[in-house]
Amino acid sequence: MQITLDIPDDLAAALAPFGQDPGRAALEALALEAYRERRLTGYQLRTLLGIPSRYELDSFLKEHQAEKYTAEDFEHDLATIRQIEEMRETERPA
Repeated sequence: MQITLDIPDDLAAALAPFGQDPGRAALEALALEAYRERRLTGYQLRTLLGIPSRYELDSFLKEHQAEKYTAEDFEHDLATIRQIEEMRETERPA
């Protein structure tokens, strides 16, 4: 999908960091907000922005102050681990 924005030149410069393409800045802002709201996964964010590795994504998120690992994230990860352990237990022969 292609999205076109019409922004006055004098304002476009204020919206993007110095030297960055305003179109890229808009894409990053949109993608980061979706990531913060958990509408995009880290993998989807990497794909959308063309970030080649998880380490580079971590750096990008830190740079944009978007790296959040909350207690809720921990609880979700812990529940997932427990589900996997339970599945393995039921799959083991007696």
